[in-house]
Amino acid sequence: MLRFICFVVRREFLLALRRQADIFSLLFFFIVVTSLFPLGAGPQPETLRKLAPGALWTSAMLAALLSLPRLFDDDYRDGALEQYALGTQRLACAVFGKIAAHWLVFGLPLALIAPLAGLQFGLPEHPLWVLTVSLAAGTPALSGIGAICAALTLGLRGGRVLLSLLALPLYIPVLVFGAGAVETALAGASAEAGLSFLAALSLAGVFFAPPAAAAALRVMME
Repeated sequence: MLRFICFVVRREFLLALRRQADIFSLLFFFIVVTSLFPLGAGPQPETLRKLAPGALWTSAMLAALLSLPRLFDDDYRDGALEQYALGTQRLACAVFGKIAAHWLVFGLPLALIAPLAGLQFGLPEHPLWVLTVSLAAGTPALSGIGAICAALTLGLRGGRVLLSLLALPLYIPVLVFGAGAVETALAGASAEAGLSFLAALSLAGVFFAPPAAAAALRVMME
């Protein structure tokens, strides 16, 4: 089972390397959206710092939404999902591998470039560090929740709109705790509670998402 998961992660990672333009376009989208907030809010440092947590995390959430439609689409078209579904546990393991690969090619790079976006808001060093850690801890939850929503809307007409409508409300707790951790760091208090909640949400999402998404995929393929 572990070997099969590693195979799926490696396969997804290699496919992502062949579509580097998609990865860079999502990261570029994140940078562009975060750059619009300082332009619209003006140059006041205090205003920018207040906007920073919500603006940065909202931009990350929107970038995550854009990356979800292709999570299962290619495998659905070429029949790979049907091959995964032949085994009792293989489909759930494949979903777990795809979630892990999605975080490696999207969530981790997003967390690494977030400090560059945070500098536009004048964030001090410690809040920038908390921002990076919060995104690294919270994006697995976005990937897990997104996998379930992507599975539920696979092959449907207007599936991308439905995917956004399903995922956005479920993303709100991650957004609240992620932005709250950065706000707490800006206030000079400890952000450990917010980061712990994010880690718990990610663990729950990664644990429950594979069987739930696998069940949804089986229904959609019948």
